[in-house]
Amino acid sequence: EGVEEGGGVRRRVPPVEVKLVPLEEGSEVTLNSDITSALMLQRQMDRRKAAVYLTLSGLLIFTTAFLLGYVAFRGMCRLCGNNGDLIPLSDAAGAQHSAEGGVMYMAELREMLKKYLKEERIEDTLRRVSRASHPPGSSEGNAVAREILQNLQNLRMDHTWTDSHYATLQFPSRTQPNALWLVDSEGAELEEIPLDSEGYCAYSATGTATGGVVYVNYGRSEDFEQLRAMGIALNGSIAVARVGGAVSFAEKVWHAQEAGLGGVLISPDPADVPQDTRRLGLHSNAVISEHVHLGSGDPFTPGFPSFNHTQFPSTQSSGLPIIPAQPISANVASKLLSQLSGAGCPRGWQGRLPYVQCVLGPGFTGPSERRVKMAVYNTMKPVLLNNIFASIEGKVESDHYIIIGAQRDSWGPGAVKSGVGTALLMELARTFSNMVENGFYPRRSLLFVSWDGGEFGNVGATEWLEGYLTMLHLKAVAYFSLDQAILGDDILSVYTSPLLADLIEGALKQVCVSYSFFLQSSVAVKPLYLNSGAYSFTAFGGVPAMQLHFTEEARSYPFVNTQLDSVGRLQELLQGRLGSVGRAVAELVGLMVLRLSYDQLLPLDVTLSHLSFSVCQSRGLSPQWVFSARGDYSRAAKNLHEAIKNSDIQDERLARLYNTRIMRVEYYFLSQYLSVVETPFRHVFNGRGDHTLSALADHVSLLRSAPHLFDEARFRRQLALFTWTLQGAANALSGDVWNIDNPL
Repeated sequence: EGVEEGGGVRRRVPPVEVKLVPLEEGSEVTLNSDITSALMLQRQMDRRKAAVYLTLSGLLIFTTAFLLGYVAFRGMCRLCGNNGDLIPLSDAAGAQHSAEGGVMYMAELREMLKKYLKEERIEDTLRRVSRASHPPGSSEGNAVAREILQNLQNLRMDHTWTDSHYATLQFPSRTQPNALWLVDSEGAELEEIPLDSEGYCAYSATGTATGGVVYVNYGRSEDFEQLRAMGIALNGSIAVARVGGAVSFAEKVWHAQEAGLGGVLISPDPADVPQDTRRLGLHSNAVISEHVHLGSGDPFTPGFPSFNHTQFPSTQSSGLPIIPAQPISANVASKLLSQLSGAGCPRGWQGRLPYVQCVLGPGFTGPSERRVKMAVYNTMKPVLLNNIFASIEGKVESDHYIIIGAQRDSWGPGAVKSGVGTALLMELARTFSNMVENGFYPRRSLLFVSWDGGEFGNVGATEWLEGYLTMLHLKAVAYFSLDQAILGDDILSVYTSPLLADLIEGALKQVCVSYSFFLQSSVAVKPLYLNSGAYSFTAFGGVPAMQLHFTEEARSYPFVNTQLDSVGRLQELLQGRLGSVGRAVAELVGLMVLRLSYDQLLPLDVTLSHLSFSVCQSRGLSPQWVFSARGDYSRAAKNLHEAIKNSDIQDERLARLYNTRIMRVEYYFLSQYLSVVETPFRHVFNGRGDHTLSALADHVSLLRSAPHLFDEARFRRQLALFTWTLQGAANALSGDVWNIDNPL
């Protein structure tokens, strides 16, 4: 077999043997004796001419057939490496013709990818875009955007364009800085506690809050449950929470608000964030800033795109907090917590702040009844956001996209927050552009995107998703976020949709042999999290997505979301290996993109074997419908796999039909029974809300831990939402209505 352009297969034409059979005596052809000898001589001459012509024709046919067979056979010979080693047959699937007319296989494309990736270019781009703070709408931010757009245009992409949105962002007030005081029982100010003027929590509620101080550990839901169980007075108090605990600032504030507190102060603790400046740590007066909107996108146009100041009905995201929040330094936290009185902290809550004996509050030591007053004066501002796009068109399925994106803006220099992702994005764009110029023809289109407004909750990316939601599930194959990809080189954390789990496993096997530190690194595959640059694509858009983080095992990089996030500090952490680590991460992502853009059938795992459906059967509430829906889905996935296995996948029409069914699977998990405005993250596995499998399991767990809190009506609604979403996914995966297994 040989391979023709577009991934199809043609049969090798065997050499054609042409035999010339001379006339024998006694044949049916006889000569009339009455014909003269002259006529006989003429006929003999004619026969000789015919034999010559027939011989020449046969030779021509034979030569043509031989050449066709040789060309086909030469394609098969490309399966052998330079040393005679056989390249895996999977490399030949979907093989393509290069510009020179040869056939290119996956092994060659992998080598081409490695050849064109340059670590010095990654470092150079990182230094250029991380020179200074460049928030959205600033002159510095616009300068970085223009540079990136120009560089993408210089790569001679098929298309380069910008996508603009007007979004409402929150910034510190220029005239009235946020403030913090110690006050007496009457509210009179006793002492103003200095705050960092550049530190703030975007989308905090504005105004003042006064109350006692309660130490709430990380501000997790279980922390507040423990405080309530201990009888600590929470209503109206000001919470002091420490950074970390695997919860975002937005989640800390949300939990405090739900518990009845009046405000939140968030500080770094040396137990979680290194603060020894001699060993690459924060100084004790540094603050960490982060937005507190429990969601993504513009919170004043939830579910709608912010195109051209488009006016929608007055509404705002339910994830906006109604209590003020403010970041504080370790020194300020130490000053407050060292003066608290009350019950001692539970085991494991003790941090490493100096002079602090872990006490919960809410009272202060000393004769007078002191309290804390906080004031937040942040202001809202409409800002023009510009997302920058560049694309390489696919040659077969050009309307199917693999999207690679990175945040561009940063409150500080943002070496890790935005610089690393932008540098990797630009290097991958340059590399794939060079590969196309040298014979690579991607089957599907590649989309490279520089997002604006990432610091405020992935606003630029989410607004684009909202604007094109109705078409993306038909076109977007997968999304790769490059944000904060490098914070070390010891532990690789992969936050991913389960559909991409097999893909990362295969890519890791290829990269590990090239980079020694990969062999010494551990890999952890985790679910997507709310503040991830990839989260909205899966939980909101129904597109398989992935984000990678390389971190240090012994110490963390403490400068993210601070004014100290610089290239020099990142390079110091990596001991000068920033370029090589960047190249390795770029190659890892590039290999996955290569597979998705090259393979005839999309390498996505549509099974649910990785998920646990442990739902208790109690109070007469049977989970049989959940298991029935799961069974229907599993059978549909198995039938699809068998159909593919028994089909001629070289048939382009058939391959496209299968790919369409595969790439829509993630979208099927968005519950159609919920409003996208009220519940934007509708995904039943990766979303947020009562409709998710995790919420259902948490509610069922109350039957053991707190039976009096179990709500049967709520449980029935949760069960219905999850079950029918899963059943709908099973029906859709089955293909046609006559293939749906729905017995009476």
